[in-house]
Amino acid sequence: MRATKLRYAPSGLDYTLVRAFDKRTLAVLFDADMIAPFVPGGGNVTLWQAILLGILQGTTEFLPVSSSGHLVIVPYLLAWPDPGLTLNAIMHLGTLVAILAYFWSDLWRLAHAALVSLHRRQLDDPDARLAWAIVVATIPGVVLGVLLQDFFERLFGMPRAAAGFLLGTAALLIIGEYLGKRELPIKAMSFGHAVCIGLAQALAIVPGLSRSGSTIAAGLMLGYRREDATRFSFLLSVPIVLGGGLYELLKVVRAGLGVVELQILGVGFLASAVTGYFAIAGLLLLVRRRSLWPFAFYCATFGLLVLTGVLA
Repeated sequence: MRATKLRYAPSGLDYTLVRAFDKRTLAVLFDADMIAPFVPGGGNVTLWQAILLGILQGTTEFLPVSSSGHLVIVPYLLAWPDPGLTLNAIMHLGTLVAILAYFWSDLWRLAHAALVSLHRRQLDDPDARLAWAIVVATIPGVVLGVLLQDFFERLFGMPRAAAGFLLGTAALLIIGEYLGKRELPIKAMSFGHAVCIGLAQALAIVPGLSRSGSTIAAGLMLGYRREDATRFSFLLSVPIVLGGGLYELLKVVRAGLGVVELQILGVGFLASAVTGYFAIAGLLLLVRRRSLWPFAFYCATFGLLVLTGVLA
């Protein structure tokens, strides 16, 4: 592999989780062949690049193809400058807006049920159990992100590693479709099953291993219907995106921004929010009628093309 300077500092839901618990100054990620410096303002990203990055983030955040993997590989292939942590944080908040807009009624109902269950100290309401199952499933990702932060950081800035993990995403989707009985509704979610799906989400911190793909596949393996496994995966993303996005937004506020930077951030935010909303709606519609095989084929093909050097 030739020595190549990589100017892109990847983002994605998975990376935001890792950075949200980083109390140190921004570090330099590197391996033997690549260097990926992190700078708050980013490189010379144009408005069009910010729009395209927002579209890429919004689309791949929810489709089972790994947003972090694409945000490592695509800018590397296009030789784009580093957009910086600021734009990455704003794009994540765009995808958060997409989730809140699409699931606002579900989230309101679940939050109310959880608060009532605390007051009554009972879990007889299915919505309350589902709400607390989401909390339980979030814990493994937080713990693993903190304990293995340095390991996961080294994987970012390695496009070939991301491509390899895309093959892992393809394998999980295939296994989920092959083994899944698709009988259980989302309200049958137990705390034990929530832990299993949470572990799948935790492993997806690595670039290329899709968070939505891993959690949906885990839900299918546990016997949940495809649409219900997908819905739980989306609801499960809210705590991590909210926590990580707000943490990074705080850095943005402290840093201060100029007019041009605000324009770039604005278009990135809008692009990720709009495309994220339609990606959620599209995937939920698709899984009612079709399997996840096309996504598995795509991940395997894209990963192999990068690994073999066809795309370089």
